[in-house]
Amino acid sequence: MKIIKKITNGILLILIGLLHTSLAISPEGGGKQFLNAANSYFFNISSGGDELPLEAGQTGLDVLAFFWFFYFGLLLIPLGLLVHSIEKNKRILPYSFTVSYLVFVLAGGYMIPNSGMTIIMLPHAIYMLIISYVKKRKANSTQ
Repeated sequence: MKIIKKITNGILLILIGLLHTSLAISPEGGGKQFLNAANSYFFNISSGGDELPLEAGQTGLDVLAFFWFFYFGLLLIPLGLLVHSIEKNKRILPYSFTVSYLVFVLAGGYMIPNSGMTIIMLPHAIYMLIISYVKKRKANSTQ
């Protein structure tokens, strides 16, 4: 039970980021795209605007999907470190941050309902919002 109490929202974000990134590079995920990107030292992995308009067979959508999946996973790690640092110092996460995080997750869950956004991140965002609200009310009542 002690271990569970030490797991902060920041640690959960770091774990989600690590899982996201590892799935992006795994053979079952974006492994093929990762190897192709690695062969170019991750430089110019997509033609970008030259691929517009998006057309089947003409656009490397698999590369773009891999990139954003991988990049989002990496982005969650420093965000998790920041949130963990705030929580570890017994400070309250800004309520505006938790609301923004929930809105972000709701939008992602709406767009891709059968994904980790809905299954993992939505319950976490709701939990974070509730904890932030409770801590904020508790801090205001002691003042």
